[in-house]
Amino acid sequence: MKRRLISSGSPYEEMIGFSRAVRVGPYLVVGGTAPLDANGKTVGLGDIRLQTQQCFEIIKKALQQAGASMDDVVRTRMLLTNIEDWKEAAEVRATYLKSVKPVDTIMQVSRFINPEWLIEIEVDAIRSD
Repeated sequence: MKRRLISSGSPYEEMIGFSRAVRVGPYLVVGGTAPLDANGKTVGLGDIRLQTQQCFEIIKKALQQAGASMDDVVRTRMLLTNIEDWKEAAEVRATYLKSVKPVDTIMQVSRFINPEWLIEIEVDAIRSD
């Protein structure tokens, strides 16, 4: 099966050596997605809702670049620096995935590479063409 790499333009991609998403056959994996804008700046400082929305917008775009959509998502993982933010993050997640109902894991981590980030999100999808 052919391996397809998807970039979001994050400055961390080249520095660390990773892709935003990888598609192999029908399987798509979107790595830990941080709330960055097109210039690599954090979106929504201190606002879990805005940061969660930004992460999902980046994920949505990566899936589209890979020939998939949010309807193909089968798993999400939301990593939070404050577990008390889970409900607000989940409410934003529902605006993207409520009808699809993929499995989900929500967990707290101590911090991210950038301390401005309150959340990172990972997504797995399967696109059967």
